[in-house]
Order: sequence, then structure tokens, then C-alpha cells
Amino acid sequence: MSHHNFRFHPHDLQRRLLSTALQPAADWPEATRGEQHTAAAVLVPIVARDASASLLLTRRTDHLHHHPGQISFPGGRVEEGDESATMTALRETEEEVGLQRQHVDVLGTLPDYFTGTGFRITPVVGLVRPPFDLTLDAFEVAEAFEVPLTHFLDPANHQRLSREFEGRVRHFYAMPYNDYYIWGATAGIIMSLYRVMQEAQG
Repeated sequence: MSHHNFRFHPHDLQRRLLSTALQPAADWPEATRGEQHTAAAVLVPIVARDASASLLLTRRTDHLHHHPGQISFPGGRVEEGDESATMTALRETEEEVGLQRQHVDVLGTLPDYFTGTGFRITPVVGLVRPPFDLTLDAFEVAEAFEVPLTHFLDPANHQRLSREFEGRVRHFYAMPYNDYYIWGATAGIIMSLYRVMQEAQG
């Protein structure tokens, strides 16, 4: 895929999301097994501008209990009143970054992603059409920023790394962008998106 003339086609991606049968992804294979996972959902917001597309990401504040300071998609755990993972993702996105759901055109979902910390995350892919305003929840979100989609679609930017965790070597993806260290579940979900988009381009 040439990135110089990359055009983002939402309809192609939507078709792939509806037809593809990707396997669930995980921080590591064993993460899909074992104790009950807490259901959660995130929005994977693709901001579509005329000439380009980008992913909207957040940096979590440093004092949070789960994943402080990490780069993540807006989202959170499924709550009782949520009718679906999509509703969770849209509600949490409104709460965290103030992006109203009328700006989000849901294209579909990626395979569930199991984290080593016991969450089963449903990634909801949404097309976000500017202009929109963001109002960050200062308690949870340190900043919101965009990264060009082409950065994530270039395999040269996909790092496969490992570190020892609880006595075992774990492998994970990282996709640093400038000063942002994007890794773990967020990078894993982006890899799922990459695989779907590879097929859409194919």
C-alpha cells in the first residue's frame, strides 16, 4: 500500500468490519482464558478530514488506578444501563473527552481484545466528522491528540517487543509517535484495525 496516495474509504472499512471473522486478540494468548473478564468498550475514533484521516487518542492522567499515564482510546467498563458495547463506548467518550455522539458514525466493531489485567474490551470503530469540540474530563484525561492513520498503517512503525511480567516473557506491540508511547492493549487494538484495513485495501 502506498502511503503517499492513501485515501481512507469508510465504506470499504465498514464492509470489512461487518464481513471479517478475525479472532479475538489479547495481550498474550493466556489472557483470553481464566477468570471472568470485566466487560469494557472503547471507541476507536477515526477523524475523517478531506485529505487525510487520523486516530483520536487520549493520555490518561498520572494518578489513575488503572494504566496511569498511558495512551488509550476513550472508553471504560460496561455499566448496567448500557444496551450494547456501542452505547458504552459512546457514553464513555462523551464523559471523558466531551465528543458528542451525533458526531460519531459507528462503522462496526473489531474483535474483542482481552487484556492481561482482566478486561474484555470491545473496540467500536467510529467515523468522526469535524468540526467538533472536545471538553476533557480533567480527572481522567490529561490530553487528547490525533495521530495520522498512515503512521499506524506503515508496518515499519509496528514494534514487537517483550518484557518479563510475573515471571514470564510477554510479547506486545508498540507504535511510538513523536513523544507518545503507544503500546499494550491500545497498540493491539490498532493492529486489529490495521489487519482489517489491509484486507480492505487488498
